[in-house]
Amino acid sequence: MVSEMQAVLEAILVMMQQIGSLAKDLAEAEAQYAHALRSHLHSIDQLLQLQLCRLGYLEEDYHTELEALQKEFDTERKKIIEYHEQEIRYLQDVLLAMEQNFGESEYEAKLDFQSTRDDVKNKNLEEKHYLRMQLEGKVEELWKRFQQALRNYTEATEDRKIAFEVLKLKDEKSTKEIERQMKKLQKMQDLILSLKSKIAAHARDCEEQNRRIRDEKEVVLKHLQKLKSEMNRARAKARSNLAKLTMESCATLKTLQHVVQKAELILRLAEMCRKQESEEEKVLPFHACSLGWEEQKTVDKVALEKPAEPLAQMMDDYVGLERFWQRYNKVRLEQLSLERTKAALAQDNQKLRHLLKQYLDGISVNDEVLSQINPLMIVNQHTVVPALPHAVPVSDARVKRPIYNIVEAAHEVKRIL
Repeated sequence: MVSEMQAVLEAILVMMQQIGSLAKDLAEAEAQYAHALRSHLHSIDQLLQLQLCRLGYLEEDYHTELEALQKEFDTERKKIIEYHEQEIRYLQDVLLAMEQNFGESEYEAKLDFQSTRDDVKNKNLEEKHYLRMQLEGKVEELWKRFQQALRNYTEATEDRKIAFEVLKLKDEKSTKEIERQMKKLQKMQDLILSLKSKIAAHARDCEEQNRRIRDEKEVVLKHLQKLKSEMNRARAKARSNLAKLTMESCATLKTLQHVVQKAELILRLAEMCRKQESEEEKVLPFHACSLGWEEQKTVDKVALEKPAEPLAQMMDDYVGLERFWQRYNKVRLEQLSLERTKAALAQDNQKLRHLLKQYLDGISVNDEVLSQINPLMIVNQHTVVPALPHAVPVSDARVKRPIYNIVEAAHEVKRIL
């Protein structure tokens, strides 16, 4: 029994020594963590400064491109407006020249028509007045003769016949004169009709010329509308480009804000982890490398070689996180070591509890103890308890816990690659 208690005490002493060594290792790990945190914060500051510089360069590029687009848009707009104004001035000049030509030709035609109409009218009035005067004179003469004939008729019939014949001859002459005058009137009417036809032909020519001018005007208006549509499409395209650029800049700003939030979260987590560090980890965050000089030289030589595997090439992008992975691997290895130590201690504790229970069962008497195997019960000079193995001292190599050799994963990866 005393040997068992000594074994228990020796096991407890060994556990205390192991706990002390673990506490020392934990202090060293905290010091390494503090050093890693400082280097990590320094790296984060450098990354933030680099990101701010990159944002400044991107903003300058954005402003320069925006100014270039605005200048290009302004120059194209000025060119289109100048060309449009030149076309408008040219069309206005053409319309003014055509209106002047048409006005001059119309004015000359009107003058010719009015002069011709006045000449014809005056001539017609003169001839009409002359004919009226002749006819009135003849009528008066005929009236006088008719009166004379009437007087002579009353005087004698023969005189009447002679007068009738004379009057008949004069009537024929008057008829011929009237026919001649009617022919003259017909000629004047024909002349008026020809002048009217000329005026109508001239009006048709003017109408055809006006129609051609209107067609040209419509073509020019269509060209102008086409230019306007092209200008509107150019404006819409420029507007869409500006909207796209604005959306991309907004998306970039959101992405950068997300990165900044992630960096702030990392900093907050780093502060929280720093509060959990020990004094030794704050002073010495990284443990000394366990590799020899030759092994370290081989590892450095392998690191300088260009990797051939895609995974190794990808790891080159995360060289700055090597210290972090060392800390992380160290923590994971310590966690696994503590879990195994905890399992071993739990197993030892279970064995001690079993031994203690057997000891208490051996010194106490009750129904539960009597119903089970009891070392106090002896039948025929033999105990019913199965023979226990010989007590083995704690310092013996058979009960000594195994020592695990820990190798950093980063060094193992470098050796493999």
